[in-house]
Amino acid sequence: MKALLSLLIVSAMSMTVQGHELLVGGYGDSLYRYRFSEGRIQAPPLQVVATPNASWLILSADARRVFAVNEQAPGRVSAFSLDRQHGISALNQVSSDGAEPTHGSLSHDGRFLFVANYGGSNAEGGNLAVLPVLADGRLGEPVQQVRHAASKVDGARQATPHVHSMVSSPDGRYVFASDLGADRVFAYRYDGDKVQPLEVFGSVALPPGSGPRHLLFSADGRHAWLTLEMSAAVALFDYQDGRLTLRGTVPLTDSKDPGARAAAALHASADGRFLYVSNRGTANELVVFAIDPVDGGLKQVQRRSVEGDHPREFALDPTQDFVLVANQKSAEIVVIRRDHDSGRLGEVVQRFPQVAPSDLKFVD
Repeated sequence: MKALLSLLIVSAMSMTVQGHELLVGGYGDSLYRYRFSEGRIQAPPLQVVATPNASWLILSADARRVFAVNEQAPGRVSAFSLDRQHGISALNQVSSDGAEPTHGSLSHDGRFLFVANYGGSNAEGGNLAVLPVLADGRLGEPVQQVRHAASKVDGARQATPHVHSMVSSPDGRYVFASDLGADRVFAYRYDGDKVQPLEVFGSVALPPGSGPRHLLFSADGRHAWLTLEMSAAVALFDYQDGRLTLRGTVPLTDSKDPGARAAAALHASADGRFLYVSNRGTANELVVFAIDPVDGGLKQVQRRSVEGDHPREFALDPTQDFVLVANQKSAEIVVIRRDHDSGRLGEVVQRFPQVAPSDLKFVD
């Protein structure tokens, strides 16, 4: 019994020391792999892999593949394998069939990668693209592309479409493209047995000039939230069978400063009780909401400065004890302590220098 107890203690201590591994993408020439333990990112990195402007990372369900959108013009997408120790090896790189890809996701069966090409430098704007994932994890050339019609409400930012995210429904039967330039979320029916797996299903209109960005489904799949970048708000939906029904919007700021309207990322706590949303610009804060367990409604709990500039993305660590914020323009990752019961964010426990970070993914 004593021997068994000693073994359990040693194993627990080993897990504490080892912590978790963290992948960091951003605007530079590399993808980084770090160890994160007890609220701190460990330097130096475990690995640095060359790949340009890896602004968004997509991890496969089995953590054996990672894909990075290379936000450039023309756009590219890179595929990597992860060994059992999470070592990264390059597989291949293909065209994103558009310009400046900013987001991507895998189909639930892992057969296709959906890419959001923002297309800021493209005269025709952005589009969505579909790339097959081959048996060895490499990416095939794009097999489908769709371009939406722009709303043109904002002459500077919505003259053309700008797809900002591609997110599947919880059951994997539908894929939703949030288009900032169109003020709409477009729904597509997914059929992985077809060469071109997406079929138009419908769309939902957002307030004119609001600029939809990232969509997140609730844990029970009955509701969804969407950041509206240009109006700095969160849209709340009811969801059923491929249809999003807009119930209303919740503001992220009451500031009259146009520069304070720059909503970005949103993530829920693992227990589904709290929603965290980043707002960039002159606001530079995380807004914490309690989630109503019945209807998915949001009640503001806290506003917390990110103590940096331009929180493009953030992540809750696997223990849910910390929130890591990728402050792109101040070139650092800020680690903030989190309280499980209240959802509130506390003190900063680390400021980690990192060139223009834009996405954070934990690997278990």
